[in-house]
Amino acid sequence: MNKITLSAIAAVGALALPVAAHAQSEDPQVETYVGATAGIHDLGIGLPDDDGGIYGVVAGVDVPVGKTFFVGAEGNYNIGDGAIDSEYGIAARAGVRVGETAKVYVRGGYQEVNFDLGHFGVTGIDDTDGDYLVGAGVEFGLGDSPVAFRAGVDTIAFDSTRATVGVLYKF
Repeated sequence: MNKITLSAIAAVGALALPVAAHAQSEDPQVETYVGATAGIHDLGIGLPDDDGGIYGVVAGVDVPVGKTFFVGAEGNYNIGDGAIDSEYGIAARAGVRVGETAKVYVRGGYQEVNFDLGHFGVTGIDDTDGDYLVGAGVEFGLGDSPVAFRAGVDTIAFDSTRATVGVLYKF
């Protein structure tokens, strides 16, 4: 991991902790969440088997701005198979609530990917790269339960495509 990425992850964590404490003590509308995700990341480089499954965790916080609009931040870490060894990143989110338990959002951030170049028969070169991430997604809660389901589609620098689904626990 490079120092800039670690610093960015630490900064998001440092910002999320006071917001989470605020959520617990004063404003039940602020949501913090953790979850498990799975999906596929297609590198889009035109080689056979240039994609792979990704399996990981996500954590974040959403802060209401008005009755339906919210902003937030989240971090993720995934391990992979196929062309992906692992990946991690941070993103800012902005979206709207739909009804009582659903959300539609867009996000933008940074994602670092550790490729499995041995998968393509290449060895001895740097196999880590990162760039900006943009995407969109939806979340659906289960009534009064703290459990929600999510689905999202992202791209990293408009070169690759990631599609994920997940289960969140909100507190």
